[in-house]
Amino acid sequence: MELATVFQLPLQPLSTFSLDFGGRFCCSSASNSTTFQRVSLKCYALSTPSSLAQIAMNCTEAVKSEKINGVESSNLFDFIDQCTNTMQLKQIHAHLLRTSLFCDPYIANKLLTAYAISSCSCLIYAKNVFNQIPQPNLYCWNTLIRGYASSSDPTQSFLIFLHMLHSCSEFPNKFTFPFLFKAASQLKVLHLGSVLHGMVIKVSMASDLFILNSLINCYGSSGAPDMALRVFSNMPGRDIVSWNAMINAFTGGGMPEKALLLFLEMETKDVKPNVITMVSVLSACAKKLDLEFGRWICSYIERNGSAEDLILNNAMLDMYVKCGSINDAKDLFNKMSEKDIVSWTTMLDGHAKLGNYDEAHHIFDTMPHKETSAWNALISAYEQNGKPREALSLFHEMQLSKDAKPDEVTLICALCACAQLGAIDFGHWIHVYIKKHDIYLNFHLATSLLDMYAKCGDLNKAMQVFHSVEKKDVYVWSAMIAALAMYGQGKAALDLFSSMLEANIKPNAVTFINILCACNHAGLVNEGEQLFKQMEPLYGIVPQIHHYVCVVDIFGRAGLLEKAASFIEKMPIPPTAAVWGALLGACSRHGNVKLAELAYQNLLELEPCNHGAFVLLSNIYAKAGNWEKVSNLRKLMRDSDVKKEPWCSSIDVNGIVHEFLVGDNSHPFSRKIYSKLDEISEKFKSIGYKPDMSNLLQLSEEDNLVEQSLNVHGEKLAIAFGLISTASSQPIRIVKNIRICGDCHAFAKLISQLYDRDILLRDRYRFHHFRGGKCSCMDYW
Repeated sequence: MELATVFQLPLQPLSTFSLDFGGRFCCSSASNSTTFQRVSLKCYALSTPSSLAQIAMNCTEAVKSEKINGVESSNLFDFIDQCTNTMQLKQIHAHLLRTSLFCDPYIANKLLTAYAISSCSCLIYAKNVFNQIPQPNLYCWNTLIRGYASSSDPTQSFLIFLHMLHSCSEFPNKFTFPFLFKAASQLKVLHLGSVLHGMVIKVSMASDLFILNSLINCYGSSGAPDMALRVFSNMPGRDIVSWNAMINAFTGGGMPEKALLLFLEMETKDVKPNVITMVSVLSACAKKLDLEFGRWICSYIERNGSAEDLILNNAMLDMYVKCGSINDAKDLFNKMSEKDIVSWTTMLDGHAKLGNYDEAHHIFDTMPHKETSAWNALISAYEQNGKPREALSLFHEMQLSKDAKPDEVTLICALCACAQLGAIDFGHWIHVYIKKHDIYLNFHLATSLLDMYAKCGDLNKAMQVFHSVEKKDVYVWSAMIAALAMYGQGKAALDLFSSMLEANIKPNAVTFINILCACNHAGLVNEGEQLFKQMEPLYGIVPQIHHYVCVVDIFGRAGLLEKAASFIEKMPIPPTAAVWGALLGACSRHGNVKLAELAYQNLLELEPCNHGAFVLLSNIYAKAGNWEKVSNLRKLMRDSDVKKEPWCSSIDVNGIVHEFLVGDNSHPFSRKIYSKLDEISEKFKSIGYKPDMSNLLQLSEEDNLVEQSLNVHGEKLAIAFGLISTASSQPIRIVKNIRICGDCHAFAKLISQLYDRDILLRDRYRFHHFRGGKCSCMDYW
């Protein structure tokens, strides 16, 4: 029986517990009136190193010789300090129970401290030990609060504190509150810090330096640098920790310029900065992107003889990289006499984010030890910079490596890369990997997995992942609402939003972007308008530019162009290019030339090289038959050297992603693909299908392409490849990086009917599910 089981047994004043030879606990009468529970040491000694077993036997011999006080207590303190795992602590604990030394408050406190805050801590066991101390003193309560304050469940610190106020005869002291402030910092709940602050004032501890420093850190971590500054300004005395805490509060609170000013003020007060100060100041420079001040700080560090400090060197590297000065970072990196994984990873990440992928890979290849963090840095850089194929290739290479294993960050990056490519087979393999290795599906991982399935065309799998998460946070709910929005299931998204509110999950700004998009794609104009109006008064969320873009798109997509224009005029914040782009797109769909020209002019003022503006206005002129203006726009685009985004369609077949550009003939199966297109063309002609020739006028085509180019759009090539390379029972899943054109949309509908195939096509804005000659968007996209 585990020792923890004994804790569940009631205390029996005139009985002791012993372990019989069968391994069972027995209760027997005893003449000794001492109240304690005895557990045989032997069961632990047999499963631990002989040296520890010998220590325990020595303790037992000392007890037999009545050496219970003095040297015995001192030896036990040393033995507890020497423990390197919980099994060794349990062994000594067993001895304490057997010899009644557990009743000694000093030894019990020492054991509790080891379980709560040492390198071999076990908080669940610490709590059990605490519960067995008859009258825990304030030190015991503070130790347990401290242990949980640094744990993954800091809420327990406050539950223990409340229990302490009710049960402990001593009042909290100056050591109690700093631990509670640390727990509040972990939780990032401002209200908790404010309540504790009030208690500190009430019990006349508001002048204690240790408490005030912890309070500044708490307010800073909770996103309230103004309140932290109020505490800092009113302090009767400050030390270096106070200054560091306040600089950190400004840096973490999005006020890096104030952090730098405070550092300069600190210099005038003759307060000598330490390593922590300089790391915080460098972090502020990085956030402010102030390379000039950052260079001055680096020279300051060199002048003060700290240039060989590895932590500072890493902080300087990080500042240079984030400020975009990779050459300064290179110079420093080459001078560093000592480098660790942080140094190498910072350089790797810096090159990758600047697009220097060859240099980043070279650094990766020359690293002495490729830990998981290094793999993550390169995989993440590829994924976040539009290179999902390279990210997945590196992930596969990592699988073959013996030095590192994928962690949560790796898997999230890989899932995001799968979502970009539509690589559902690879994404499903990652899901199986997560299950096989019993990796906990936390909020971040669940959200990425759900998003991958949704963007790869399997809404049912996304819903299964959503329901498998027992406790869902706002991001999991928001991701599922976004998935439904992508598929045009606006009513279902609204129902899920209502369920989210019933579950007492407060929506955030992202939630409202997703629910407004759901209304947009489903044509739910009134519902979307109402939700937008409720954001601030009902949910306390001030609408940002993305929300305004959604509303403009809701009105515009529904053909309410004048209402959309009026909405833009009344916006309390300046409209961005995205706002005018939404109006221009709506004008393109509904053929409003006058409003389109207004939107175009405003959009070009903000983004002169926006190729999408040229494309949309050209389409509008073409549909209106104004060929002269089409020609002028084409010339203007050439003269302005506006670069068009490469438009591409991709399809995942048996875990391999195949990409197709317009008129692409580079694929190994090109001959078969074009033969299939010819077959399709003949079938279409037999039923009287005529292509929408207006789509030829889009600027997605080169000037010298003839009318046949309409038949070789990327998505048509991808569909043809899907028909010849997948089983008839399989859906064809395609990802397109722009909005699908009208002719390709009609093409996919007919294919789904004539070939009896499901086609799932994701364009830049939403999913289209083609089946039986119809699309899930109901031609509203």
